[in-house]
Amino acid sequence: MFASSCPAVRRRRALAAAGTAAVLAVTLAACGSSSDSPSMPGMDHGAKPSASSSASASSSMGDMPGMDHMADGNGLTDNKDGYRLTSKDTTLAAGRQAAYRFAVTGPDGKPVTAFALDQTKRMHFYAIRSDLTGFQHIHPTMAADGAWTTDLDTLAPGSWRLFASFTPDSGAGKGTAFVLSRTVTVPGAATKTPLPAAAKTVDVDGYTLTVKGDPMAGMEHPLTVTVTKNGKPVTDLQPYLGTYAHLTAFHEGDTAFAHLHPTTKVNGDHGGPELSFNAELPTSGNWRLFLQFQTGGRLHTAALTLNVS
Repeated sequence: MFASSCPAVRRRRALAAAGTAAVLAVTLAACGSSSDSPSMPGMDHGAKPSASSSASASSSMGDMPGMDHMADGNGLTDNKDGYRLTSKDTTLAAGRQAAYRFAVTGPDGKPVTAFALDQTKRMHFYAIRSDLTGFQHIHPTMAADGAWTTDLDTLAPGSWRLFASFTPDSGAGKGTAFVLSRTVTVPGAATKTPLPAAAKTVDVDGYTLTVKGDPMAGMEHPLTVTVTKNGKPVTDLQPYLGTYAHLTAFHEGDTAFAHLHPTTKVNGDHGGPELSFNAELPTSGNWRLFLQFQTGGRLHTAALTLNVS
């Protein structure tokens, strides 16, 4: 009897093992499918000169102080999940301010008009030249029909990539953070500016910023920025759009976009000297970091190169 039941037992075990493997395979597949993969303004590798906090050049980050939505992808496409960044502007004039007009259309092909607040703004817009100079961060305005206009500062000749960062507040993509981009050409003789060497310190407007941390490509890693002035810790950073600092990064070569997420809690006009971020830079190589912070109602923008292994 025992001998005659062994084949049946073995068959039942084999079937059970096969069923378990099938369930595991489905589970893994479901998990894996949840994610997608200079002297003139605009000529230097820093940002344009500091401006008042009410100026158009500003920043982005989340609906809670110090937090923000994490957009999926590197921003190097004008469409994702049915949402598309559209514009008739393919060239912009050099040497003067320029208005760039665009819209975001949804999966139904119609302009999106409902956007969620993301660090007090419904749209964050970035401009960067192909050599990672001329960084601009602007909050454009939207008309009732969903047409956006952003006023760009003086642009140097060359190829520029323009990024729109937003979160729909209705439709299929409601609550999802997107970063989409398009390129424009600024006619004229373009002179490439070499990327400054990687460094851990940078000076801007009398402040010294020191970066601590060695991010690795594709891995989340803590990054700390310490702000000092005349060798003394700075402790009077003001909240800037819901946080003490905004940090944006662009990859050398393809201008891929990354937004580093702050973790420092906001406590009135008492920010500093340390600012903490969760850095997740998807690819190795040189990244140009632009950090914006505010003191005394004045916006400061520091730029440095970070090498990611």
